[in-house]
Amino acid sequence: MKEIIIKATYLFLLILIPFLSFANNDEDCKDDGVEVCEEQDAELPKVFLIGEFAEEFEATSAEYSLQLMDACDQDMNLAYIKWLTMLFDMEDYAYDVGLDLKGLKMWVKVFWSEEGTIDHIAYYLKPKSRNIDKEELTAFLMSFIADYEFPLQPEEKFSHYGSASFPILARKIKRD
Repeated sequence: MKEIIIKATYLFLLILIPFLSFANNDEDCKDDGVEVCEEQDAELPKVFLIGEFAEEFEATSAEYSLQLMDACDQDMNLAYIKWLTMLFDMEDYAYDVGLDLKGLKMWVKVFWSEEGTIDHIAYYLKPKSRNIDKEELTAFLMSFIADYEFPLQPEEKFSHYGSASFPILARKIKRD
């Protein structure tokens, strides 16, 4: 019986210790009685992986609460065309700079300014995606958004969370 209690105690400590190592030290996160950790003050990068900067991502999502469908006056066809147009433009740009996107599959959230420029892109590769260097993909997306203007300017910040798979295989669309 004593052996079982000792083994259970060791097992409990083995499980508990890793969790305790992630606990915040109160002195590191207090500022005049308000908890503010250094990570919360980090600026959201232009391009980043979904899962990084979680708190900033959530705050930015709330700030860009208008969705693409809302910006398109609930016109699903228009929203679809605008989204596909951006993906086609991204694919064309990749071809121009010599980056092969074939087989790339990702979830992506795009945050647009009122003028239609892209403020942030968050992405995450899908499990069945072709393997691609994340630093190279991030650099490509940074380069893409530097001069890209979305073909919609609703006078309010907006965002869209969607999926992208390359090459874009869609019916031929009329670009507005």
